[in-house]
Amino acid sequence: MANVTIYTTPTCVYCKMTKEFLKENNVEYTEKDVSTDAAARDEMIKKSGQMGVPVTDVDGNLVVGFDKEKLTQLIGIK
Repeated sequence: MANVTIYTTPTCVYCKMTKEFLKENNVEYTEKDVSTDAAARDEMIKKSGQMGVPVTDVDGNLVVGFDKEKLTQLIGIK
């Protein structure tokens, strides 16, 4: 199973879509709220160069935004 971390904010629509997609496919993930966690925000920016969310880290491969195709490929969903 892939190691998945998603960087989110509570008001982000695409974050909600990404989390729903992962749940529907029974993918466990760690969620980091960058609006309240400065260390997570810094970690996300350092990894991705992005300030927008969601940023999803799948075993070190980054997906910026809700990219269903790329997530499917990285997680190995058939």
